[in-house]
Amino acid sequence: MTATWQDVRSWILRRNPDLAEGDLDPETDIIESRIVDSLQFVELVLFVEELRGEMMQSTDFDLDSFRTLKDIEKNFLTV
Repeated sequence: MTATWQDVRSWILRRNPDLAEGDLDPETDIIESRIVDSLQFVELVLFVEELRGEMMQSTDFDLDSFRTLKDIEKNFLTV
């Protein structure tokens, strides 16, 4: 099974119980909107590594690679 932005969305919603499902669409900027804070960002990177099945080097990405769920899918989850 290939991971998608929906897997990442579910992960974020589980960690933010006050966030309504309608507040998080595939194009929502999760960094600018502060849906994912600095501590959660580290956890998010680890989760994406788990979904990919391999570790990422810090040179493999920048913050813009994680701005939206679609960015995460495009940059890290598609083959």
